[in-house]
Amino acid sequence: MNVLILAGGGGARLWPVSRTANPKQFQPFLGTHTLLQKTYLRMRKGFAPSNIFVSTNTAQQRLIARQLPHVRADHYIVESAKRDTAPAIGLAAAWFAKLDPDAIFVTANVDHYIKKEAAYHQALKVAEQVVRKHPKAVALLGVNPTYPETGYGYIKMGAPAFRLGKQEVFHVDRFVEKPDLATAKDYLKRWEYLWNPAMFVWRAQTLLDLFKRHLPKHYAVLMRIQRDLGTPKQVATIRREFPKMAPISIDYGIIEKVRQMFVLPVDLGWADIGHWRTVRDVLQSAPGANVIRGKHLGSAENSLIYSYTKRTIATAGVKDLIIIDMEDALLVCPADRAQDVKKIVDELKAKKLKKLL
Repeated sequence: MNVLILAGGGGARLWPVSRTANPKQFQPFLGTHTLLQKTYLRMRKGFAPSNIFVSTNTAQQRLIARQLPHVRADHYIVESAKRDTAPAIGLAAAWFAKLDPDAIFVTANVDHYIKKEAAYHQALKVAEQVVRKHPKAVALLGVNPTYPETGYGYIKMGAPAFRLGKQEVFHVDRFVEKPDLATAKDYLKRWEYLWNPAMFVWRAQTLLDLFKRHLPKHYAVLMRIQRDLGTPKQVATIRREFPKMAPISIDYGIIEKVRQMFVLPVDLGWADIGHWRTVRDVLQSAPGANVIRGKHLGSAENSLIYSYTKRTIATAGVKDLIIIDMEDALLVCPADRAQDVKKIVDELKAKKLKKLL
């Protein structure tokens, strides 16, 4: 099985550290390694380098090459324009299917944190078995929720399908959008609802067949690209054809329309590093503890306080805050409003404050 590391994206909710020229995947939010490097190192624990590929765009390829110097040049699947996840993953499917019509691959998002890596790799092995047993199906991992999260989508499990070893596999009933708090609390009490971390395992050709059925215009473009993959025309064809695909997510374009789908409920210690509150939650030594980087003095509780400058951040009696201090910008927000940082980025764009983006 191959791995597709999805290394694109911007990370607006992690502003002001994540910027257009140096977005979140290239930043060391959780230690000495960047999110990109952590993802690659995690996948290397279960896969050979020859099976790991990186999906990115032309603007970020050089940044990735500097952080992942051991990835071979022919293991980059490079988009010529940003077109969301369906075109990006579709391009990879065309790539893998040309190399091997029976190729299976898993998507690995670069902004995921996974505490229980051994359990993760074991689940991927089972998911691969599911796809080999049912080559026209899509297998996905669903994470057992540990609290009522309103920022994630959910998977509602259907009837049990079969068991492989210790892993029970279920049919997928439906997908649920990000719920309100009351609904999320209800989901937490019910066994059939799982967080949806967008971890998909599928045959490359099966995915292309799904494009043909559900996104035929995208499929036509992908076939024109696939024809020239591995030839001297490859780069020029991708540059010309890829932007012709309309932007659409893999969830809306494909996943929510698939009938034959299986889900494996797993406990991975998973989190999506999508905003500052998640960074705090992952790094906390104990519930309610502060996470502090740089110079700080005073009192605080359950807060993330990062200084990327020589200035000292002083707090008195604050609680549940996110404070990020950089040379050109200071962010202060309640932890439970961390999702709203994207609104600040949208305002910066509207006011054309490019130096802060």
